[in-house]
Amino acid sequence: MLDCLWLGRIHHSSSQVLSLSLSLSLSRGQQNRAPRRWLRGNPVRSPAKWRSQSREDLLRLGVFGFSRWIKTMNYLIGAFKPQCDIAITFSDGKTRKKVSMKKENGQTAMVPLFQSQENIAGEVIIDPIHGKKVEHNGVKIELLGQIELYFDRGNFYDFTSLVRELDVPGEIYERKTYPFEFSTVEMPYESYSGVNVRLRYILKVTISRNYVSNIVEYQDFLVRNYSPPPTINNSIKMEVGIEDCLHIEFEYNKSKYQLKDVIIGKIYFLLVRIKIKNMELEIRRRESTGSGPNTYVETETLAKFELMDGAPVRGESIPIRLFLSPYELTPTYRNTNNKFSVKYFLNLVLVDEEDRRYFKQQEITIYRLQET
Repeated sequence: MLDCLWLGRIHHSSSQVLSLSLSLSLSRGQQNRAPRRWLRGNPVRSPAKWRSQSREDLLRLGVFGFSRWIKTMNYLIGAFKPQCDIAITFSDGKTRKKVSMKKENGQTAMVPLFQSQENIAGEVIIDPIHGKKVEHNGVKIELLGQIELYFDRGNFYDFTSLVRELDVPGEIYERKTYPFEFSTVEMPYESYSGVNVRLRYILKVTISRNYVSNIVEYQDFLVRNYSPPPTINNSIKMEVGIEDCLHIEFEYNKSKYQLKDVIIGKIYFLLVRIKIKNMELEIRRRESTGSGPNTYVETETLAKFELMDGAPVRGESIPIRLFLSPYELTPTYRNTNNKFSVKYFLNLVLVDEEDRRYFKQQEITIYRLQET
């Protein structure tokens, strides 16, 4: 583009010089003398023809420059484009259950679901781009369990790492398939994606190369671990209140719930000297990451359930029946790999007519029961 503008300036200034020289010659009484038609062996064009020829030259030069730019860009893109396509498939991918997983960009994808002690097997397919070969120092596949803290984004803490070598150094000229298998893999923690932390499992294929960057491909999968029903599951019963103003007693049928369970309980008003406007029950999730001074705590309110609307009286009993299945809950995680914890609380909230809030939290345990 700069070349075109520069030539245009030269042509424009040349036409001005030519017009100026003709006007000077006419002013000196040389009107009857014919202008010189040749200059250094080239005919001098009239200004109109000069401008027309300049447009043609500029157009021709612009088209040539654009095509050359396209070829250069295609060459650069081809230089950085991977020399092959990599696909990772599971041997039972057609029959294995798939669940949705939220990615970093906010989109969701369907990925296979596994649990601890299962075999993970499949194939890695490497397909070189037509006309190219892949020179490498070896091909390997890794099964990784990683924890990423978002305040330390980019640093992964591997708690599970298994490697299988697929190929020795050499060259790949055509489509090649490598089978792999990881037997009875120990995956102690569930996949989790929270506010400040992410726990994930991936298959990572690496084609090692000299002098240039390695070719890497990832495949995510989810892990869910199941627990049997607890042998001891005591009910929760507690009396709380404000001295000489409010005295209530609440009771929940148990302290440990599975993800599809129902919370059943009652609230008794033993003393009411405050004008209560309404009462609600909240499910809160508290996520703690890091340790010591670098501990971050994030609390989310996952559900609100209105128990009462209006002023209660002494001796009144309010029933509680809250289904957990509509909400996106996870099991309780306690000090997972010394990196994070996830706890759940039932928060009972009372609001008086002056919009003052009184609340009492009670921790509960949530577990995942084997689906039948």
